[in-house]
Parts: sequence; C-alpha cells; structure tokens
Amino acid sequence: MTTAPASTSAAAPTASGAAFPRRRTGRAPSDPRPIVGWLFIAPNLVGVLLFTFVPLVSVVLLSFTEWNLVSGIEGIEFVGLDNFLFVLQDPTFWRSLLITVVYAGVAVPLTLAVGLLLAIALNRDLPGRGMLRACFFIPYIVNIVAIGMTWMMLLDPSAGLLNQFLGFFGAESLPGWFASSRWALPALILVTIWAQAGYACLIYLSALQDAPEQLYEAARIDGAGRWTMFRSITWPSLLPASVFLLITLFVGISQSFGMIALITNGGPGASTTTLSFYMYQTSFQFYRFGYASAVGLVTFLGIFVLMLVMWRAQRGRALHD
Repeated sequence: MTTAPASTSAAAPTASGAAFPRRRTGRAPSDPRPIVGWLFIAPNLVGVLLFTFVPLVSVVLLSFTEWNLVSGIEGIEFVGLDNFLFVLQDPTFWRSLLITVVYAGVAVPLTLAVGLLLAIALNRDLPGRGMLRACFFIPYIVNIVAIGMTWMMLLDPSAGLLNQFLGFFGAESLPGWFASSRWALPALILVTIWAQAGYACLIYLSALQDAPEQLYEAARIDGAGRWTMFRSITWPSLLPASVFLLITLFVGISQSFGMIALITNGGPGASTTTLSFYMYQTSFQFYRFGYASAVGLVTFLGIFVLMLVMWRAQRGRALHD
C-alpha cells in the first residue's frame, strides 16, 4: 500500500524535531510607509537643497574665482587662493571685523544679562504674569522694518523723544545717535538688546522652570541666602541654556544686516559697517562676487571655530544635563 506524498505546504522537520515553514513562492506586498514618509519630507528637503546646500557650494566655488556678474558666466576666472590672500591684507576687512566683534561682543552679554533678569522677575507669581511675558517677547517677533522706523523716530537728534527727555533734565551736548559716527554703533547695540532680550528671557524661563527644586529646599534648610543659591544652583543649572543663547545670539547678531541697512546703511562713514554689510557692499555694489564669497567663507570658518570652542568649554560644567 503506497502513501500519498506530503503536501508541499507542510512544515519540514529538522534534525532536532522542530519544524519550520517552507519559503513562500509568492511575493509579499511592499510596505508603503517609507515612500509616504519621503513624500512628506520631500518639500522641505528640496527647499534645503535649493536654498542652503546649493548656495553653500556656490560660495565655496566662487571664493576661488574672480567674477563681476556683468560679464556673465563666461567671465568667471579661476584665481586660486588670491582672494584669501587679499582678505588678510585688506584693511577694510579688518576694520569691519573689529566693528563686528565690538557690536556682537557688547550686545550679546548685555542681552543675556537683561534676559536673565527679566526671566528671574517673571518666574515669580506676579499678577498679569502671562501678559508681561508676552509684552517682553513681542519685540523679538516684530518686523525689522517696524523696529528700525520706531527707533529712528525715538533717537532722532532734534525731535526724538529720548533727546527731548535728556534735554528736559538739563543735558546740553545731546547725542547724535544714528547721525553720529561716535554714537551710531552704541545706538545699534541698544536697539539690538531691546529686540533680542525677549528671546533670551523665554529660553531662561524654560530653564528656570526645569531647575531641581529639591536642591533649593535643601539649601534653604541649610540656611543659604539668595546669592548663594543663585551661584551654586541657579547659574550652574542655566549653563546649557546660556551657552545655547551665547552661540545663537552671537551668530545672529554678528550676521545682522537688515537693521544696519535700514537705519545707518553702514555709516555714518564706515562706523557701522560690519562684516555682513561689507560682504553686501563688495558683492552687490562693487560686483566682486568672488572676493565677497572669500570673505563670507573666512567669516563662516572663524565663527564656526569660535562656537566650537565655546561649546567644548562648557561640557561637564552644567549642574544637570
């Protein structure tokens, strides 16, 4: 008597007695989720490629060339490292670098200090605290044109509200503010602090609310004062937020262009010509796109190295990560 052959769909036994299913001959349908995910990020990915990656590569390539735009694509001439060598010998570049360092080096620490004081004050249980937080944050999201026009009226040398206020108290030699080569940069620093302090306040507020409350309770039990608690608990817990603000504000303020172009146009003279405005003048006024690209690349590398040093210097010093 013969036995029927085993079904091909049956499991085949192994040497140990276990069975495993045979491989299916049919093809399983593909999972559409990866394709859907790529479709969702495609618009943003295309935007990053077109408006970030392509300009960055173009700047790197143009920095080794001499191109005045008027001559067209055929007028691009490869000059090697000549643009970078000229950057090191350019007195206008070094003057603009000094102005940028003073501008960002003064505005950033003062913005951090004002933002921290506002955050500590608004972190308490105050009446109308939510409205106050919104009022201090509004300048950060206001259009730069509105900010510039408002401060140009406030700091007008003859009819400005601030000079009228100073004159009311008997001040004789009133500052010229944006019309004076001596006062234009301090006035820009003042406007920058006013516009950016709300952003710093918001970041510090979130960090203060994340501070370990049990450490404050232990410090109060031990009889520690407010200054001791701030120095030993509050500031170390705010160190990551401070470094984040230091990096983002320094990058943003050192690359500030709109406010300078609107209010002072780099003047009077060249008293407010920062590196970003100098790159604009070199490229779109003098049509030296190759040299402007070299200045931009040198600026980018300098800021990147400085930010890397800042970031590594704070590692391991925070109260908690």
